[in-house]
Amino acid sequence: MSRHPDTDADVLIIGAGPAGAAAAAWLARAGYRVRVLERDHFPRFCLGESLLPACMEDLSRAGLLDSVQRGGYQVKDGAAFTRRGREATVDFRDQPGPGWRHTYQVERADFDQRLIHAATGQGVEVEFGVTVTEVHPDHRRPRLTRVDQHGRTRVLTARFLLDASGPGRVIARRLSLARPPRLAPRQALFSHVDDGIRDAAFDRDKILIAIHPREAGVWYWLIPFSGGRASLGVVGDPAALARHGDTAEARWQALLDAEPRLRGLLRDARRRRPLDELQGYAAAASRLHGPGYAVLGNAGEFLDPVFSSGVTIALRSALLAAPLVARRLDGEAVDWAAAFETPLRRGIATFRAFVEAWYDGRLPAIIFHPRQPASLRRQISAVLAGYAWDRDNPFVRAPNRRLTALARLCGHRPSAEGTP
Repeated sequence: MSRHPDTDADVLIIGAGPAGAAAAAWLARAGYRVRVLERDHFPRFCLGESLLPACMEDLSRAGLLDSVQRGGYQVKDGAAFTRRGREATVDFRDQPGPGWRHTYQVERADFDQRLIHAATGQGVEVEFGVTVTEVHPDHRRPRLTRVDQHGRTRVLTARFLLDASGPGRVIARRLSLARPPRLAPRQALFSHVDDGIRDAAFDRDKILIAIHPREAGVWYWLIPFSGGRASLGVVGDPAALARHGDTAEARWQALLDAEPRLRGLLRDARRRRPLDELQGYAAAASRLHGPGYAVLGNAGEFLDPVFSSGVTIALRSALLAAPLVARRLDGEAVDWAAAFETPLRRGIATFRAFVEAWYDGRLPAIIFHPRQPASLRRQISAVLAGYAWDRDNPFVRAPNRRLTALARLCGHRPSAEGTP
């Protein structure tokens, strides 16, 4: 491994979230000089609170798993679904092949701070409160311009850049790589609550996903945290949500009152933070690599919150990219398309197929069917556990075709069912 003291770092990383922290930690452990630039000050609120078991493998590879396991987070072993009084469960312990059977439900303010703190313990340098305003790709010496909170500007050079800026999407925006996402625009209303749940039958080890009993395409999440807290949100087409009130607060209350399972569980809940809105969150980039840079996680593509894929994709992209960066810095030729972008997009495409099947009604028809073949149930459970890159799974190799065929066997008819 060669040293280049004429650069500010071997690797500059934009963003200190899970993708940035994981890539930084891996590279620092391998002996490289890594500097992370983060616009916000941590801790800071963030969505993406329900992890998937596949995350655990990548956290371990990055050397961050021990820190997460010391966080005292709520264990998660699956997902529970409810629609019009019917219940169904996807249990991550019921899946074929090796792999983690559980993960955690986390408050991201603590989780993200814990990850980047662990990365600094491995030698990563982090600057908070700085904004990247310009990016200049280059095969040998890429550079960027960062501005701190006092307006001071500095140009930094590196041997490689990684963009892990999440919704900031620094490189996609600066280099005009953003393209329209393939998913329809949707809106989310959300908050944190002291949930006050007393129902002994409620399983805190599972995220609860509820479907509005009458409004097509509207669904809810309830993510239990440790300590009696929870994340609560509702998602749908903006026009559909607007039908339920003139203000965000009115829509929130009306939509929660309309779902009987949540209404009963949360009758004693108290909100811990103001109501937030997020609209048009899906995003995509035409390219995830270029001269001296690669784009990680949500900075390249974000799908939808329904199956908690965001952090999983972020971590997988970081652990695909970091070893390639090391090879590149050690003088090897790296085919970034074949070794990074193509495999990463395969997993994203699997998740996208499941998101599309959720909104068009195919996946709810499968999940709520009373007689699922055990082998197929395990294969679907594995994808929903985050193993979207396992090509041995038929629902990874051909997700749309398999989901369509199985949904038809479960009685789904597009003209009748439409959306969940």
